[in-house]
Amino acid sequence: MDWQDFTALSIVAATVVLFAWNKFRRKKFDFKRDTHCGCASPEGSSPRSSIIFHARKGERGQIIMKMK
Repeated sequence: MDWQDFTALSIVAATVVLFAWNKFRRKKFDFKRDTHCGCASPEGSSPRSSIIFHARKGERGQIIMKMK
């Protein structure tokens, strides 16, 4: 085995080790992800509306606000 094969195999091995370490390591505490607090508002709290941005190449952009 010459030095190029050794270098290529060591790069692949290092990549496998990093992916495995990233998969099995303990995740940092994230308040939003771990408690599910603040991700959804109650149904009747505020009126629903949506904003649509529409633009095409060469045309003027439009902003459409739909109130529900």
